[in-house]
Amino acid sequence: MRSLLKISRRGQVTLSCVVTVSWLSAQEPAPPAAPVPAVEVPPPPAAAVEPTPDPLRLAKVSPLGKVPEWEDLKVWAGTMTREEFETAWKETYSPEVGLPPPFEIAPDGLVVPTGNPIDPVMKVPFRQGGAGELPARSWRKAADLPPLRGRPALSDLHIALDPGHIGGGWAEVEERYLSFQPGEAIREGTLSLITARVLSQRLEALGARVSFVRDREEPVTEQRPDDFEKLARDTLAEHGILNPLPTYAGLQGDAKILTVQWQKEKLFYRVSEIHARGDKVNGQIKPDLVLCLHLNAEAWGPSNAPQFSPKNHLHVLVNGCYAPVELEQQDVRFEMLQRLFARIHEEEIPLAVSVAEGLARITRLPAYIYTTPNARKVATSPYVYARNLLANRLYQCPVVYLEPFVMNHEETYRRLLAGHYVGRTLISGRLQTSALEEYVSGIVQGLLNYYQNQRRPS
Repeated sequence: MRSLLKISRRGQVTLSCVVTVSWLSAQEPAPPAAPVPAVEVPPPPAAAVEPTPDPLRLAKVSPLGKVPEWEDLKVWAGTMTREEFETAWKETYSPEVGLPPPFEIAPDGLVVPTGNPIDPVMKVPFRQGGAGELPARSWRKAADLPPLRGRPALSDLHIALDPGHIGGGWAEVEERYLSFQPGEAIREGTLSLITARVLSQRLEALGARVSFVRDREEPVTEQRPDDFEKLARDTLAEHGILNPLPTYAGLQGDAKILTVQWQKEKLFYRVSEIHARGDKVNGQIKPDLVLCLHLNAEAWGPSNAPQFSPKNHLHVLVNGCYAPVELEQQDVRFEMLQRLFARIHEEEIPLAVSVAEGLARITRLPAYIYTTPNARKVATSPYVYARNLLANRLYQCPVVYLEPFVMNHEETYRRLLAGHYVGRTLISGRLQTSALEEYVSGIVQGLLNYYQNQRRPS
């Protein structure tokens, strides 16, 4: 599926000739690098520095985003050295290649444009020496948890489970419904909720406190698609679609995207829903860790005639890889800096690596390989990438965003139809374990390994 106008998982509206599908579809690996030449080659000329964006561009806010309280960044004054900031920016939060960000890393502090014409710049001083003291935060690192003293490995840990999407009667609206013949279907939101329910029992048995971000096949947001009629029309008009069709009934492919119905549904389930979950995570649950439970898919063509894919893979996401154009939106810029200064990446990345290793060991799936610039490697694990997604940006704690299995891989599809079960059952002519049970077991194994090694025993 390709599109002209889309609201991405990052919560952005974009218009282009070709946009990648909303599923994290795999692509072929890049060809091997050319051998190093025997003769020294002069370096290419330095890229031209992009002019500073004009203030109006830096005042933009993403769809349904909030204008930041820039004064809140003052709590991070003197908590991070310039070297620490640059390392985090270069190794996690920046894209691997591209233009410079719309802020200045000065010797004595970070100079950030706010987008506010009255106070156009915020400066966050760097620490010049000694140990910095972080302000209080709602989440705890493994090393901050009380000593185990013989108790279960996940005691005192508060984990929020965020089953991806909605499922149930919303699955077709959110394009997370897959059926290859009448009378059978899988719904990602339903399967992720089943996985969360099984996982919560295992985690609680190991001493963890578990909260659900979504605990039923209903949206967390109180808003519905019709609440976004005006914003959908305004979005289309901004991109030159002045007289859009109100509905996509009878349409297929790109034509659907240019309708009011498609745009307001995307604003509902891809933007409003994630903002509501963010409010719940940050304002009510306040966990030490969020596990976002998803299933992946390859492009399957028209929903009424889907195609199987031979590919099946696994990857795990952390927050990072912000393109300069994304950071022109002041809420995105602010939220990225909050995560960076709070050093969330220092806990999030090793946690993701451990969970990815647990899943890889249990599922035996190969690593998904990104070949697009919207993701980057941030660890030695081939399974872990950084991406700027709305959920892993808004949640103000470590977030491990999981994408195992390809739903339209034929054998995986059959296993997912069978749901969750313990043991093995006959599928596609051979005895097989439940894909959801492997999902749960891999997560548990990864968390156990991380917290047993990182927290104090006594």
